[in-house]
This record gives sequence, structure tokens and C-alpha cells, in this order.
Amino acid sequence: MATRLNRRTVLAAGAGAVGLSLPGVSAYADDRRDISVRFTLNAQVLDGGEQVTSITIGTGRLGPVDPAGLTTGTFGVHAKATSPFPVPAGDSLSGEYDLDRTVTAVRLDRHGDIVLELSHGEGRTGGGTLGYLAREGRNVMLDLTYTLTQRAPIVLRDHRSVVIKNFVQNPRLSDPEVDAFSHHVSGSGMKYRLYSPAADTRPHRSGRDGRPLIVWLHGGGEGASLPNGYYDNETTLRANRGALGFATPQAQRIFDGAYVVAPQSTSYWMEDGPRFAPLIREIIDEVVRRHRIDRDRIYVAGCSNGGYMSMKMTTVYPTLFAASVPVCGVVASFPVGAPPLIPDSELARITTPTWLVTSADDTTVDPRANTVHAHEVIPGSLLTLYDHVIWNGHQFLGHFSWIYVARNDPSDHGTHLWQWMASKHRR
Repeated sequence: MATRLNRRTVLAAGAGAVGLSLPGVSAYADDRRDISVRFTLNAQVLDGGEQVTSITIGTGRLGPVDPAGLTTGTFGVHAKATSPFPVPAGDSLSGEYDLDRTVTAVRLDRHGDIVLELSHGEGRTGGGTLGYLAREGRNVMLDLTYTLTQRAPIVLRDHRSVVIKNFVQNPRLSDPEVDAFSHHVSGSGMKYRLYSPAADTRPHRSGRDGRPLIVWLHGGGEGASLPNGYYDNETTLRANRGALGFATPQAQRIFDGAYVVAPQSTSYWMEDGPRFAPLIREIIDEVVRRHRIDRDRIYVAGCSNGGYMSMKMTTVYPTLFAASVPVCGVVASFPVGAPPLIPDSELARITTPTWLVTSADDTTVDPRANTVHAHEVIPGSLLTLYDHVIWNGHQFLGHFSWIYVARNDPSDHGTHLWQWMASKHRR
């Protein structure tokens, strides 16, 4: 399924290069047509969300390119990101941009295609793939239009020079981690993504038949925006590394090859947890029915809205999960003055092994009224309470404590979170 990209053809060429009569150009293009090349935007989900990190230009078919002739100035890159639909009156969309991207390096890949590495990183603007609707509190995939400009000829190994006149953007965004999750729709119409472990006929280290299943429940920003007809099955994986973390080689080794499923709410879980619980259960049952899943090793984890839903699932289905990991979840009154989302009487009856995670500087969900309180009430639960959310030297908002879970950072007496989860079997 193609991601939501602007499908317009992007045509651009350097003003100086187009008018040049360069030796070898006519000799190479013996049919005397303009040279047209497709390019692909390559993205990566950082801890703070997905960014376009490089561009692959399909030059391999032109002939062997001499890498010595390539510099960061050979191509210019302009990027424009806009809303996928008209922004409703009274709402605003952050994350849009219209700017030049900096090329930091240029190389050839194994296919002979040119790869432009782009400046990117946590906290930098102008490279993201998501926008945020402020009033609705939703992430949406931006329409991305990139324009390439060739500023100097490409020199082939046989010394011919090539000037590309037409650059055509591939409508599909390439992100191998995200693309590893297949698209699905449940019988009730709820969308979900599924990571399937590599086929392996060897006996599992656990000696058990079937693979574990990890259920990741997204935060409030990754649900659908149905008033706008927007239900993409994409933002659940692109807004953070919550689900992706469990599909990394490290996690797959720890869990001995696990399926990872990420349902997408039609709104947000906290809107009606009791209604959503059976819809999530239906997805779990579908995956179990269609794949070799060990029913004694089904785990649930989620952040913020999904942290609430993780706990709610263990109250509704007390014997379904081997372990639960609610991250900065909500249990207190929402909105203020309403009854608690999950009353103490329900929390006290949770028997699923539970490890809660939050940060003390979370200003979105009060950590003490929610996560710390839940830890005090859920029998035998573990708690990791961070002071701040800092990873690789970058400090994130205090609400982003799911970053630590996606990196297997929480530990208790020397045992890290993923290892703790993998050791748990349904009672």
C-alpha cells in the first residue's frame, strides 16, 4: 500500500545545466530524448518521529557513474510538506514546511544509484513526514513534494557526461522498518499493522510451540481523524518507535522471534475503552488464528492513551496476557471532575504482571496521579520513574517516556524490560 505522498510529477533542472552543450550528452542519449530519472524519498523513524533522511536517484540505468565526480553540490534539494486535506476552520496544522534541504554526503549504492544524504536529527524542522492537528490532537501524513536540481553534470566511468532534465518523484515513501509491517483490516473494520518474524524451522529456545505476540497500543495522536475521512494505518508506526522497537533484531532475539501487532483506533482509546477492548481482542484472535502464536506468550504495551488501554485490557481480559507494560498511561479523572477512567477497584484486581513506566517531568499526564498511583494499587507491579526523557544527548518532552521502552532501557535489579516480558508466560 502506498503511503500518503503527493503524486504529482516533479520536474526540475539546474538553470545553467539545461542550456549547456556538454560533450557526451548527445552521444549518450542517442534517441535524443530528454533523460528522465525517478527518485525515492528514504525515511527513518527517529525517537521523535519519522524524517526523510536521504534520497535515492535511479541513475544506475544510465551507466556506471564515477563517484569521484560527485559532490554535495551536484544536486540541490527543495522540500515542501503540506496537509493531505483542507485544515478545518478553527484548527491548525504544525509541521508543514517549504525550504531547501542540506545535502551532507553523496554516494553510490550497490545498484549504482546516487544517494543524497540529508541533514536530519532530533529537534530539527523541515524533514518530518507528519503534521499535527492541534485541536483534534492527531498526527497526519503530510503530502511531500521534493524538487531536485542538477547543478553539475554526472560523469560516467567512460568519461561521458550526463545532465538529467526530468526528475520524477516515486509516490511511495521508503522506510524499511515501517514497510516490514503488513496492512490489515479486522472483520469489524479496525485497521492494524502486523510484523511477522522471519521464517525459522528450528526449535524455539523456550521449547514451546508457536511465537510470542506483542500488542502495541498507540497514543492519542495516532488515531484516525474520521471527521476528515482520515484513517491511514500509518501514523501508529511513524510517530514514534513504540511498535518498531519490538521488531528490531535485538528484540527479536530476546523474544525468540515475535509477531508485533499495532491496531489503530478510529478515534482515541480513552474515548470509550470498554467499546474498543473487544475490537482489539478481535484483532488478537485474528492474528492467533492465522499464525502460529503461543497463546501463553501474548503481551500488551502502550503509551499515553495506549497506556490507559493496556491497563484497561488487563481488567477486561484478566487471563489473556502474559505481561503488560503501560507507559505514561491515564487512570485518573478525564476530564477533571469526571469519574476515574480506571477506578482503584479495577486496578486492584489486575493479576497480569505489570511494569509501569513514566517520567517525573511529564506535564501532559500527571505521573503521580496516574502511573505512580496505578503502581501503588496494582498488586506486585513494577515501576520505572525517570527524572527526564533524554536519549543520545537530546532531551525530549517529559511525556515521551515511551522512548525508553522502545530502547529496552528500564531495568529492575539488573533485568531489563524486554527480558522481563519474554520470561513471562500466562498463568
